[in-house]
Amino acid sequence: MLAHKQLLCCVLACASQMANGLALPRTPNGNSTLSRDARAKGFGDGVPLRIMPLGASITYGFGSSDKNGYRKDLRDKIEANGNKVNMVGDNPSGSMKDNDTEGWKSYTVDQVHDKADGSVPKYKPNVVLVNVGTNDCVQNKDMPNAGKRLQSLLEALYTKSPKATVILSTLLVNKDPDVQTRVKDYNAQLKKVADQLQADKKRLVVVDMQSDMGPKLEDLNSDGTHPGDEGYRKMADVFWEGLKEADRRNYFVAADKVDGLADDGA
Repeated sequence: MLAHKQLLCCVLACASQMANGLALPRTPNGNSTLSRDARAKGFGDGVPLRIMPLGASITYGFGSSDKNGYRKDLRDKIEANGNKVNMVGDNPSGSMKDNDTEGWKSYTVDQVHDKADGSVPKYKPNVVLVNVGTNDCVQNKDMPNAGKRLQSLLEALYTKSPKATVILSTLLVNKDPDVQTRVKDYNAQLKKVADQLQADKKRLVVVDMQSDMGPKLEDLNSDGTHPGDEGYRKMADVFWEGLKEADRRNYFVAADKVDGLADDGA
């Protein structure tokens, strides 16, 4: 009888500790591993993310010391949050693991569209990170119709990969005053295109690279266009906020199966 009472007291004491969070394994900073794991369930309840970084030289990582650009910092955040990640594209760049990208140096919106027409149906990404249009502004290429060309590209993404969530980035600030004027015009057109696509119920989130979080003039390289390492870290943070917003909207769904593509690209 005494043994039964002792066992009952032990069970009650353990239950009390668990209720107070005292019996859970803890990390050095005092947080329980349970709370950590609960936070790390991932976007879309942990759905694997097949991510295509799409754009030109900034997407490629030009100007960063390791050529990873924003991609490694962002990938690390996503993976730590609980999702498997496979970055996809036909133009790998950088020292990072899983360094695939669809970033093409000096390409305009139309040229990136041409590349996407081949790569998007090949990889069927369920996330596309889009930063495109800087070269159109630098070259002053048909700026009045830049929004139409961007809309054509975005609509093609949804046609060729219907499960895609697009995180659409505005263009970064530019040191050249004339280019910056065109960047502002482009960004205004971009937001109108985004409004239309969102009204059409497309899974799209706009992230503003000229917000307080985005790269500043002092974060650019001497060419006045491409970020340095700190600027790319800020880009990763802005894209991260866009992914969180997409998750709040329940946008993420499983990618279509593609033979030979793993859930984890590392």
